[in-house]
Amino acid sequence: MTQHWGLDVPNLLISVTGGAKNFNMKLRLKSIFRRGLVKVAQTTGAWIITGGSHTGVMKQVGEAVRDFSLSSSCKEGEVITIGVATWGTIHNREGLIHPMGGFPAEYMLDEEGQGNLTCLDSNHSHFILVDDGTHGQYGVEIPLRTKLEKFISEQTKERGGVAIKIPIVCVVLEGGPGTLHTIYNAINNGTPCVIVEGSGRVADVIAQVATLPVSEITISLIQQKLSIFFQEMFETFTENQIVEWTKKIQDIVRRRQLLTIFREGKDGQQDVDVAILQALLKASRSQDHFGHENWDHQLKLAVAWNRVDIARSEIFTDEWQWKPADLHPMMTAALISNKPEFVRLFLENGVRLKEFVTWDTLLCLYENLEPSCLFHSKLQKVLAEEQRLAYASATPRLHMHHVAQVLRELLGDSTQLLYPRPRYTDRPRLSMTVPHIKLNVQGVSLRSLYKRSTGHVTFTIDPVRDLLIWAVIQNHRELAGIIWAQSQDCTAAALACSKILKELSKEEEDTDSSEEMLALADEFEHRAIGVFTECYRKDEERAQKLLVRVSEAWGKTTCLQLALEAKDMKFVSHGGIQAFLTKVWWGQLCVDNGLWRIILCMLAFPLLFTGFISFREKRLQALCRPARVRAFFNAPVVIFHMNILSYFAFLCLFAYVLMVDFQPSPSWCEYLIYLWLFSLVCEETRQLFYDPDGCGLMKMASLYFSDFWNKLDVGAILLFVVGLTCRLIPATLYPGRIILSLDFIMFCLRLMHIFTISKTLGPKIIIVKRMMKDVFFFLFLLAVWVVSFGVAKQAILIHNESRVDWIFRGVVYHSYLTIFGQIPTYIDGVNFSMDQCSPNGTDPYKPKCPESDWTGQAPAFPEWLTVTLLCLYLLFANILLLNLLIAMFNYTFQEVQEHTDQIWKFQRHDLIEEYHGRPPAPPPLILLSHLQLLIKRIVLKIPAKRHKQLKNKLEKNEETALLSWELYLKENYLQNQQYQQKQRPEQKIQDISEKVDTMVDLLDMDQVKRSGSTEQRLASLEEQVTQVTRALHWIVTTLKDSGFGSGAAPQRAFDEPDAELSIRRKVEEPGDGYHVSARHLLYPNARIMRFPVPNEKVPWEAEFLIYDPPFYTAEKDVALTDPVGDTAEPLSKISYNVVDGPTDRRSFHGVYVVEYGFPLNPMGRTGLRGRGSLSWFGPNHTLQPVVTRWKRNQGGAICRKSVRKMLEVLVMKLPRSEHWALPGGSREPGEMLPRKLKRVLRQEFWVAFETLLVQGTEVYKGYVDDPRNTDNAWIETVAVSIHFQDQNDMELKRLEENLHTHDPKELTRDLKLSTEWQVVDRRIPLYANHKTILQKVASLFGAHF
Repeated sequence: MTQHWGLDVPNLLISVTGGAKNFNMKLRLKSIFRRGLVKVAQTTGAWIITGGSHTGVMKQVGEAVRDFSLSSSCKEGEVITIGVATWGTIHNREGLIHPMGGFPAEYMLDEEGQGNLTCLDSNHSHFILVDDGTHGQYGVEIPLRTKLEKFISEQTKERGGVAIKIPIVCVVLEGGPGTLHTIYNAINNGTPCVIVEGSGRVADVIAQVATLPVSEITISLIQQKLSIFFQEMFETFTENQIVEWTKKIQDIVRRRQLLTIFREGKDGQQDVDVAILQALLKASRSQDHFGHENWDHQLKLAVAWNRVDIARSEIFTDEWQWKPADLHPMMTAALISNKPEFVRLFLENGVRLKEFVTWDTLLCLYENLEPSCLFHSKLQKVLAEEQRLAYASATPRLHMHHVAQVLRELLGDSTQLLYPRPRYTDRPRLSMTVPHIKLNVQGVSLRSLYKRSTGHVTFTIDPVRDLLIWAVIQNHRELAGIIWAQSQDCTAAALACSKILKELSKEEEDTDSSEEMLALADEFEHRAIGVFTECYRKDEERAQKLLVRVSEAWGKTTCLQLALEAKDMKFVSHGGIQAFLTKVWWGQLCVDNGLWRIILCMLAFPLLFTGFISFREKRLQALCRPARVRAFFNAPVVIFHMNILSYFAFLCLFAYVLMVDFQPSPSWCEYLIYLWLFSLVCEETRQLFYDPDGCGLMKMASLYFSDFWNKLDVGAILLFVVGLTCRLIPATLYPGRIILSLDFIMFCLRLMHIFTISKTLGPKIIIVKRMMKDVFFFLFLLAVWVVSFGVAKQAILIHNESRVDWIFRGVVYHSYLTIFGQIPTYIDGVNFSMDQCSPNGTDPYKPKCPESDWTGQAPAFPEWLTVTLLCLYLLFANILLLNLLIAMFNYTFQEVQEHTDQIWKFQRHDLIEEYHGRPPAPPPLILLSHLQLLIKRIVLKIPAKRHKQLKNKLEKNEETALLSWELYLKENYLQNQQYQQKQRPEQKIQDISEKVDTMVDLLDMDQVKRSGSTEQRLASLEEQVTQVTRALHWIVTTLKDSGFGSGAAPQRAFDEPDAELSIRRKVEEPGDGYHVSARHLLYPNARIMRFPVPNEKVPWEAEFLIYDPPFYTAEKDVALTDPVGDTAEPLSKISYNVVDGPTDRRSFHGVYVVEYGFPLNPMGRTGLRGRGSLSWFGPNHTLQPVVTRWKRNQGGAICRKSVRKMLEVLVMKLPRSEHWALPGGSREPGEMLPRKLKRVLRQEFWVAFETLLVQGTEVYKGYVDDPRNTDNAWIETVAVSIHFQDQNDMELKRLEENLHTHDPKELTRDLKLSTEWQVVDRRIPLYANHKTILQKVASLFGAHF
């Protein structure tokens, strides 16, 4: 099914059964059923299995799937509905036969002509057709369907780090005898069933009696219910059938933990999906597991179904206190499978990411990236490259330094590696490959790995950061948002995530994914803005510290650098950041100093000592301090304007030389230009090699040439060098002047960069740069028309023009000038003159004459064609294309104008940073500063350092306080966001709509609730009164029989969570108390069915005329057994109620009745005669030693739970058995030790153990309710408690030394029994009769149970 059909393995199997005939459901119930069934299938990824026909309940399921398919989108997925039908009962089945096979098959639905056959339901997605050669016989598919469902439920679904067996649930609507049999088998197999009350027949019969005690479900009651719900066929029921129905319904109701009744409007039930999932959890909760495995299993189911609502209401309750470490495996599963609601739930319940994220956890997460993830492919490339360089045959194992390499590509080289390469790459670590992780009792579990890895020191600076990166690279929006809310360095984290997402979006081929990444990047940028806004409002100075603080967690970069790398213009254009940049721009000068004051002081610096300029720092307020001069000339704003003045002087001098003083030998002005240019070259070289962050020469060169203005500078300098070279050679003096003239243009263009700092000119320059791109696209379109028209015109007018320059003029130059109105005079033949052209094209200064007549005086070319071409050319080129260019300019202007301010503010930083690190002296005086730097770097070896004003590493205490302050304000931001979300009109409308819907549902259900409310209260009151009466009766009986101090009171209700169920079971009539397992219809390990015996017919005194049980006696290999036969003659030599040779046939319950040579079970009828698979007729005696010790912690103290001490018991188990057992059983005649106990004890300890048995305390002696019991053979046991009070007891140590452990090497030869010490608890997975004995032992010692 998974291979041929390509289906995914289901998370849940829903088997829908019920009436196969058409039946009518209430309209509301039908709507609820359809909605709930599809919802649970769609949300959990379940398969729905039905009978597949277009009738009854199968038709209802098909219509539900059809309605969902019509109303849902493609992204919601298909609901897998599998029909298992009988081939011989399908109408029009011939149409399904195809010689070559066909998929999907085509089937014609024809209900009118189907007759006694049925049509397949076309709304099912898949079908399995069962053919046994019969025709028209229904029910052929049932065995295969049962086996299929059982097989699927035994498979393991591995996903997201968790492996669970696929749970199965049976949903029942209506139905007849076959449906009852299906429910009975499902309950016996441990499959939970959901009965939809109100659907009719069997479903309503079971629903009506489900709340009653088993003793009250009598034959007469079932007969009455059948007469109500089976009116048409009631008279066909025989007495045997009614008895069988009663017995089956009693057995079904007895296992209430597997039975869920869906009642519309009762107990808050409104959706079938909730009832189905609650039924599975209730069944899981009722199963016996060691410790917290039961709760783990329930949580695994909820995570697999992705139903966080069920987890909140059913699992995370006060009944069980979850430890954070217990949730770590499920947290991993929720992360891998992208279930953010569960991640949020686990965080709410105590999971701390700093404790959860370890080295092994991160590697596990990265190893389980989706193959379609772009980051996964980049990781594979890194691993392949490492394999190639190492010449290795196998792909190297993934390590975190591989992840760090990819992250550095995404974050930029301004950051350092987040995960450094380990010193030993073969560092041992835990293997956490997800597909082999199974969270069950056997095998290695993910939980055990977490327990073993708790000692690991977290290797990263910030584990929350690592988890955030993992979520972001997969574009998991909700998950990333939840984890970011837990982060500490939240502003830097948001900006880094924005950078990563923008880089990934550039390489993502899927357009939708790329757009989602950009949207998420924008969302993170807004989060960074929101947090920074909160910080800036609170404290401007501390907020600005956050901008330039070196973040160790993010590769020793700063928030400002991350924002610039990510091109987060909205963040950089924030008022607080712009205020910081303005502060940097003005240096130590006050911002309110006018620009004219700065220029005056530059021209006349003595004004600095007059108070004409104000400074920020108090130490500079003194008027006569030389530091004022240094502070003034080191301010970036002053450096910038001095460089502007210097550059204007350079351009003026350059223009003067080119136009006035360009001599054959250079003048002093020209030499000054050379010196000036050399200082510019030195400055560009300094910028190229300036590396305060240690990025390396190649990276600095890459960053340098990534700037357009640097490319322009280098181009202008190289062109100047070429022009200078030509100028110094006398033969090329004039070409040199031409080159230098062109170079002057490039130097003038450099002024545009200088003016970007201007708030007025800066945005306009940005618009011009954007329009230049439009011009290039326009020129491409224009070239098509210019060339096409030029070639056509030239070919029509001129014959064989051979001069290349005139061809270019005619084709391109003249065509281009035509756009601007310079139309050729001869193109229309009016101004044709042979004097203006050269007839044979020999005159280099005249064009060749156009085609003319034989006289040479009149044109011969078609004037009408050339004029038409000219008009079309002008129409498209002059009107269409030029207007297109204007429209493009207008669009660009409008688009850029909206964001011009942001773009200008963003680009303003580059200029501020450039002049912040620039030497204060302008060219050519800057050469002195360069000389000083040369001495520092080369001679004194002083490394370059970035100014603290742009990158500041804080002290540890100061950084911790700053981050804590940021974290506090981040919480304020998140609260404000939630409040604003609630205040949005759309959200208010949605809330009001939900309230109205809830109100309508409550009003609709009110009538239903009222009708059953009084009845429920009376029933509850009656039940409480009955319990009180029985309790008082027990007290009186105890006082009469044992006196005032004797008798042990029953265990208190608070010590047993299922107190009501326990009391109810205790007050059942005796037949139910003793014969539950012994009356199971199917006898174990044999194909024999018991005669159904309802509770009221168990006592031999009860009249049961139709009682006719089958006889069954199994042949046994053991020599000492009673003979086989269904007559009394072979048994005539047996003596009952005495010791018969080696066999003790006495009963602990006194003398039993022998009838027709067969002993009668003292506890009543079982539905089977003979001795079954037991060895002896009458009582079969067994011994159950209960070996216990106190459970102790590592310190040796006794562990307690609910104040009571905790016991450990010795239990054994067969490898294929699901239950553990006490180490006892039947004994060889004359022997004291049971056979099984001998097989787990070494022979040398047998005698010592017999001594322990003699010294032990007898806790129970009597009948055992065993499924092997019959009317003539039964089991009775003696339970002896052997308790070791002291952990240092020598006998206990000898016992453990002589005990076969569960080590496979130590297993015994034949039965392969394994033994363990297990904690005594009501959830311990023991057989029911053994658990009863263990409870008595716990009561004996006052221990927890």
